[in-house]
Amino acid sequence: MPLERIALISDVHGNLTALDAVLADVEARGIDRIVNLGDFVGKGPRGSEVVDRCAKVCDVNIRGNWDDHLPTWTDETSPEMVWWRDELREDQRDWLTGLPLSHDLLISGRNVRLFHASAVSPHVRVRAGHTADEFEGMFLNTPMTGHGPAPSVVGYGDIHAAFVEVEGGRTLFNVGSVGNPLDEPVPSYVVLEGITDEPGPAPFGLQIVRVPYDVEPEISLAAQLGMPALEPYAVELRTALYRGLQPNLRS
Repeated sequence: MPLERIALISDVHGNLTALDAVLADVEARGIDRIVNLGDFVGKGPRGSEVVDRCAKVCDVNIRGNWDDHLPTWTDETSPEMVWWRDELREDQRDWLTGLPLSHDLLISGRNVRLFHASAVSPHVRVRAGHTADEFEGMFLNTPMTGHGPAPSVVGYGDIHAAFVEVEGGRTLFNVGSVGNPLDEPVPSYVVLEGITDEPGPAPFGLQIVRVPYDVEPEISLAAQLGMPALEPYAVELRTALYRGLQPNLRS
């Protein structure tokens, strides 16, 4: 049977320019199956367009933490959040909050589980420098993931920093971020390669792909639209320095 490739993207965060660059790279590689691990909206200026694009081109879309809480924020919660909430149509808000929280695949004899942040919740963060207990917890069946076969490969997003870790025969990886990378200022995504729905051993591959693009048009558009938190957003896109670590924003 031929090997199939699946593209995994995450954390587009309203950055349509970065998404278009990644999707063009995916298409150039002849990959026609895409799984999105969530956080379509917030931080960037074009969440509405990103939602429509991903709903059209992605085979599976998973709910992230921003997708989960942003549509429910009230005007009293935060003026900044309201800006990103109101950029979305009502049907898009309903679509985001109705997305699944986890998705399982069988590839080349490996049970692969995908979610946004952790096996517990899209709001529970597991960083690259995690503890042994946090690593173990990523492979557990929980009320969020359901009780399918225990995974030997787990992929997630949320932390905006790509990595691959193999320990005890299990693989944990992060796909990084398309629209707001914080490890280096270049969008990343992951390509899985293998034989889908094959229960027996077969070749399996995992590749992190980086796709450069011009950040300035997206920053300029955000300024034209009056997007809040523009300065820290621009610094993040240009340098990958998280806004909480930017000197002028430290308390």
